Amino acid sequence: MKRHFTGLIMAVLAVAALVAACGGGKSTSSSSSSSSSASSGGGTQTANQTQGSGLTFAMVTHSDEGSFWSVVKKGAQQAAKDEGVKLIWSPSNNDPQKEAQLIDAAVSQKVDGLAVSVPNASAIKDSLAKAKAAGIPIITLNSGAEDSKALGAITHVGQTETIAGKAAGARLKSDGVKKVLCVIHEQNNIGLQQRCDGVKQGFGGAVTNLQVKGTADIATTQTEIKSKLQADKSFDGVITLNPDIASAAKTAITGAGSDAKLATFDLSPSVLKDIQAGKVEFAVDQQQYLQGYLPVVFLKLFRNNANTVGGGQPVLTGPGFVDKSNVATVQKLTEAGTR
Repeated sequence: MKRHFTGLIMAVLAVAALVAACGGGKSTSSSSSSSSSASSGGGTQTANQTQGSGLTFAMVTHSDEGSFWSVVKKGAQQAAKDEGVKLIWSPSNNDPQKEAQLIDAAVSQKVDGLAVSVPNASAIKDSLAKAKAAGIPIITLNSGAEDSKALGAITHVGQTETIAGKAAGARLKSDGVKKVLCVIHEQNNIGLQQRCDGVKQGFGGAVTNLQVKGTADIATTQTEIKSKLQADKSFDGVITLNPDIASAAKTAITGAGSDAKLATFDLSPSVLKDIQAGKVEFAVDQQQYLQGYLPVVFLKLFRNNANTVGGGQPVLTGPGFVDKSNVATVQKLTEAGTR
């Protein structure tokens, strides 16, 4: 009996060795490494993190691939890895028509879910209608909270721009500012206009909007802000809507010989250093990592378990404030690329 038992064990070991040698058993090839294609100028970049799920989600945004959007992208890629899905990252570089084309491309690829930012609803509504007609679930992110439902989205992930603007305006007023310059760095971005409108409501005083060239031409943007401050010395507060523009505004304020206090929306390593140094009063934090991460999770839950979130309301990721009281903690997280 013992001899037969020993023989059985030897047979099992032999089969196991043969399976291992042939690469048998549960396949690990479905967890593929990341790959990318196209450039940051409005193409697509694919992160293959399938891990056997078989789902493909596209995230189409107006990203300029700057410091803000790099964190959104990192959140989306981490969620794709955690959820075991394939992610197609498609930045349009603030081009509404290009964003519509990228959405159309995602629909043609028959993706399983679509996450989009909505800086200009009219430019992409027809493309999103095609996605809805194709049965592709949609989640809006970053901008477009007010248009999300009309565009057929399950929910919106981001901050309500007017509410965030009001909070920033009230904060500037409490800091003793009397006259504010609100710098808009993208044309036709409804969300940025809503931020400045909110600043005016929360401030309850004089707020002037300034349209500048934007992140594509920081040098010109810096000159435009400097010229405005030189022309009107009564501005004692400047608020920007992007961390890269904040850096330009800081230099412009110094160049104009102004004592204006500077605040901004959104975070970057340079903005956090400036907060520590007292060169920026505060930053409005909308936690953009979540704006990349959560839509992927929500789409996966919808596809696998018919779950929806928000109850008809946006899932808010902000606003919060980063100032000298908490900048050290946030800075460590920013260095890791998640804030």
